[in-house]
Amino acid sequence: MKQRKLAGAEVGAIGLGCMSFGGIYGATDEAESFACMQAALDLGVTHWDVAEIYGGGVCESVIGRFLAQTGAQVTLATKAGIYANPERYFSNDEAHLRRSLEGSLGRLGRDRVELFYIHRREQERPVEEVMETLAGFVEEGLIGAIGLSEIAPSTLRRAHAVHPVAAVQSEYSLWTRLPELGMIQTCDELGVAFVAFSPLARGMLSDNFQGRENFPPGDFRTPNPRFMDPHYHANLEIIAGFKAYCAGRGWPTSAVALAWVLAQGDHIIPIPGTRTAAHLAELARGAEIALTAEDLAEINNILPPGFAHGDRYSDAQQKGNEAYC
Repeated sequence: MKQRKLAGAEVGAIGLGCMSFGGIYGATDEAESFACMQAALDLGVTHWDVAEIYGGGVCESVIGRFLAQTGAQVTLATKAGIYANPERYFSNDEAHLRRSLEGSLGRLGRDRVELFYIHRREQERPVEEVMETLAGFVEEGLIGAIGLSEIAPSTLRRAHAVHPVAAVQSEYSLWTRLPELGMIQTCDELGVAFVAFSPLARGMLSDNFQGRENFPPGDFRTPNPRFMDPHYHANLEIIAGFKAYCAGRGWPTSAVALAWVLAQGDHIIPIPGTRTAAHLAELARGAEIALTAEDLAEINNILPPGFAHGDRYSDAQQKGNEAYC
């Protein structure tokens, strides 16, 4: 697979989002998750992204057991800063982050993780203070590099002035293009990787999308306005045109969606999520598709910026994401 730079390493241009290993998007089992991770190694998907909160540590534990069995070497990223006690809250103080990091390392079976993100910023705490804490983790050898998630460009500039930030992670896809209004440009200017999560529009930009009616109980997407009527059916209708375009070219819809993300900048790394080896093989094709200027123009006509109906998050889910436009 083609390579891109992340946290001082060369990684596959397409990474792997591991949230579903804990059954968040429906039932799974460890054998299936292990097969998916082995497929990732075989395909050159060498950057894997997880978080403490995914499955309450379950996803990290599954990865840790796979790595212990195989001895595989990958560039791992994990995240901390979102907690529940019992209501969701954010904390970036040194004690919380250290406890989270030590727990993650234990579950992953590592004494160091290549990339450690602040999952959500605690607004009351200056980001400069948070960066000092993270820089201390770097000096201790617990983490290789620092990442921030769902922040504003102004926060990135403040943080980067204290210690280099290796990556910023935000939702980015054909139906969520807010990062184009400053974050992608700021990352490029500062030499920071931009890691795009949910690059397949939470499954909508895939030929395998099973429909809202098949979401399992408690699915994260159910309260998303884009998956609620009347927005949902309007989005389905628009995306159908994109799927027809991809089929006409003989390409999987998901692979084209990833190729589009990759085409937006050499510093961008999408991390689609999946729990099956077969689906991952389809996604990896996105690194092989070279979209021409004509392709990009046609895709832009079918799915113009802002085409999606509805907000990407409910009011409750939006909490913690920094707004800047």
